[in-house]
Amino acid sequence: MSPASPRWLSDLARQLPIRSQFVVSGNIRDSFLVPMAPGPTLAPLLRAAWETLRPLGYAFFLVFDTADGLRVYPNEDGPRALAERLFDLKLCEGCQMVSLETLTQVMKNLAAQRETRCALVVDFASRLTRHPDHLAEGEHRFFVAAEKLSLHATPVVPRDPGGSPLFNPVLWLVNRSQDLPSWFTLDSERVASLVIARPDFETRDATARQLAPLFAGYATAPEEKREVFVKAFANGTQGMTLSALSDITELASRQDLGIAHIEDAVRSFKVGALDNPWRRDYLRQRIRDAQAFIEDRVKGQRPAVVKTLDILKRSVMGMTGAQARAGTSRPRGVLFFAGPTGVGKTELAKTLTHLVFGDERAYLRFDMSEFAEEHASARLLGAPPGYIGFDAGGELTNAVREKPFSVVLFDEIEKAHPGILDKFLQILEDGRLTDGRGETTYFSETILVFTSNLGIFVEDAQGSRVQNVRPGDSYATVESKVRGAIGDYFKFRLSRPEILNRIGDNIVVFNFITPEVAERIFDGMLRNVARRVSDELQLKLGMPAQVRAALLERCTRDLANGGRGIGNELESAFINPLSRALFDQDLTGRSRVSVTALQEHEQVVSLSLVLA
Repeated sequence: MSPASPRWLSDLARQLPIRSQFVVSGNIRDSFLVPMAPGPTLAPLLRAAWETLRPLGYAFFLVFDTADGLRVYPNEDGPRALAERLFDLKLCEGCQMVSLETLTQVMKNLAAQRETRCALVVDFASRLTRHPDHLAEGEHRFFVAAEKLSLHATPVVPRDPGGSPLFNPVLWLVNRSQDLPSWFTLDSERVASLVIARPDFETRDATARQLAPLFAGYATAPEEKREVFVKAFANGTQGMTLSALSDITELASRQDLGIAHIEDAVRSFKVGALDNPWRRDYLRQRIRDAQAFIEDRVKGQRPAVVKTLDILKRSVMGMTGAQARAGTSRPRGVLFFAGPTGVGKTELAKTLTHLVFGDERAYLRFDMSEFAEEHASARLLGAPPGYIGFDAGGELTNAVREKPFSVVLFDEIEKAHPGILDKFLQILEDGRLTDGRGETTYFSETILVFTSNLGIFVEDAQGSRVQNVRPGDSYATVESKVRGAIGDYFKFRLSRPEILNRIGDNIVVFNFITPEVAERIFDGMLRNVARRVSDELQLKLGMPAQVRAALLERCTRDLANGGRGIGNELESAFINPLSRALFDQDLTGRSRVSVTALQEHEQVVSLSLVLA
């Protein structure tokens, strides 16, 4: 079955009897699948409009832009000679530079033309003025004349009997409708707006069928595999233009990617890399053996580690979103790490990065407390078109475009402005985001990690902040209460349950640090201190059991701040006094230092040392 004509072309043809001018905006630089002989063909906008208007009796288009001036389409002897005679043109080398005053006369002649049907296409109309609502005098006269003409023009009655009267229209091609003066389209009923949307699934499906024979292996593939290929092509290019589908086809041809590798071709177009870390042979073995590796760095969080690995294995197997009817371009994985401070949420994100990509430099971190104000979204995601800095893009979009294979951490997500959180809906659902420059960034190869302390403290009936879960509570209690608080926050406080719905069951709750785990963390930190003393000072650090026990008790007496709190106390009660004591010693020829006692006087901790 041949595809139908694009909707904007049908609307154009349908409104020609009643509208004299059309502002065409949106996806104007795309290709369009147009019914033609011998079959549907991908054509640029001008060709698509011509194939629609030519059967209605139109003889040619006059096309104007500020770079090349005025020309005739199609560029053939007959239409060009007719246009030169009717409009008194001298098209040297196919075009003629004209001023806005001359273009005004061309529009008037077009509207009054009775010998033939023709149309004027003002291309790159977004570039006619620098500021559409602050026009220079000549620009203002031009648009007033165009508005007046739109109201006074009359349809052209054809010479052949039986035809219906149609306008000789003016088509303004703009990126956005606001690129023209706002009053121009609002104050004239004869000016119609046609917004060209990105192609829907049916259009992409039909285009994929047109392009499919150009892929290696399609001609000899059985019908079943052909259908799988077409569906994968159409699904994988959601939100993309038909021109992008053509470019993917060209890319696949140059890189020898056949129908079995359509996902690689689409990914290569999106992120600019054919190599896919997610499909490396060693990754599955690395993840299979990862639990011990992770638990060595993130201690005492086995339930969180197991659930994180489950989500990671799902991502590696390409099963993310498998329950949906069609494939999507969602991120490879989405994780929402919740729980007390200092228990390993950020450390687990770093460990994931090292595990998957072998390099923590693929880890992108954004502290969401820096985006507490709504205007900060311009910094993160890029300013809207027309605002200062819109051409610079956003910190997030630029970073992911530079490192498409990465773990992206949004730390303390609850501190971001709710308006910024709305932007994550598109990323979570479609796996892409368009910045102020109009460039699309794809998140389909990233793992998104959100961290939050939601649920540890809540507000009581009086609005006071009270602790919701405490050290010593069972993990089941902590998980239940934290999950409930997160749900309440998104559903009732923010009134954005859709964000929580996009995250789904990917909430990973971390437990408080237990005394046993705290001791393991303490010992690990103490070993790090000893290693640093050895590396920097060439001294072997030692201490008797009673000193270690006193230091352990001091560092782990309050576990509310988790491992970070242990580290802070160790720094205050041991590293600082150790540095102070060693600073005053002559270490020449020394190879060992022993801490023999720990004292505190007037809240100042000091150590007794023996050097050997």
